[in-house]
Amino acid sequence: MKSAFRVPLGPMTTLGIGGVAARVDEVASDDELLEVVRRCAANDEPLAVIGGGSNLIVPDEGFPGTLLRLGQRNIAVRRDGDVVQVSVGAGCNWGELVATACDAGWSGLECLAGIPGSVGAAPIQNIGAYGQEVGDSIESVRFFDRKAGRFDSWTAAECAFAYRDSRFKRRGHAIVTEVNFRFASTGLSKPLRYAELLGALGASDGAACSLVTVARTVEALRRKKGMVIDAADPDSRSAGSFFVNPILDEEALGKFLTILDRDGLPKPTLFPAAGTSKKVPAAWLIEKAGFVKGETHGAFRISTKHALALVHLGGGSSAELLVFAQRIVDGVRERFGITLEREPVYLAAERA
Repeated sequence: MKSAFRVPLGPMTTLGIGGVAARVDEVASDDELLEVVRRCAANDEPLAVIGGGSNLIVPDEGFPGTLLRLGQRNIAVRRDGDVVQVSVGAGCNWGELVATACDAGWSGLECLAGIPGSVGAAPIQNIGAYGQEVGDSIESVRFFDRKAGRFDSWTAAECAFAYRDSRFKRRGHAIVTEVNFRFASTGLSKPLRYAELLGALGASDGAACSLVTVARTVEALRRKKGMVIDAADPDSRSAGSFFVNPILDEEALGKFLTILDRDGLPKPTLFPAAGTSKKVPAAWLIEKAGFVKGETHGAFRISTKHALALVHLGGGSSAELLVFAQRIVDGVRERFGITLEREPVYLAAERA
């Protein structure tokens, strides 16, 4: 186990803000993980997990306990005809897994290229992009249940994956240690439905394309929006999409459409959600509520490339960022009666 004390957390996140952690432990085995959890429980010390820091807001006061970094980077592959089962340690880099899968011809992660972070964080948020979600390719997830004090595993159904959500997100006491995927070894993407991606590929609705081609195209689209971490791109100094696209049921959607008719606004592209509900682009709501790309608030601004990203210009604080975000939430709610929800996680102190 590797341990460090009084660790500045800003450099460990893509936003580059936040205070100091009392301690950071990196573990490489189940035994080391248990050692950290038991120590924190015995000392009533707060414990949290940090991965790539790409979806995290660290408080200005820092973290008073131990942050756990998972160093398990094992990959095991089992084949059964055209079906490939792949077990991946939580500490593996997400982008490297996507590249490995595409190069090997494993279908299911190609639209998730360019997303920063670790494999262990992926199922918690049920990361997704361009019509694909990680939950679609997950067979099971192994984790340590801090409340029960034991390792356990949930099937994909038990994980209850939903849009940017999972059972893990709602029950923060689970520490993901391994993700087990099930892929079709076809060399071709899943049928593509996302209009922007289809246009970039020059493909028709439902087309299946080369995995590598899809991944490279997705990464290029993300890069144009400042959504690929790049030291040369100041717009990438963010936590990615800061707000979740709201899902409206029939009643809420009817009210929203009435407001558009009243104000003579064009209807945005609506995406299907569960049942008859529809997903509304948060970026559209933000811009139509009067916020513009490049608009600044102290040390932060809305990205010049994408209205969903809030960029840190340097020297800012988490408190300042949250004030800016709340101003956007209030503006959208006042304009459309819709309350945006934050996507990045706020690092909170929780006892083991």
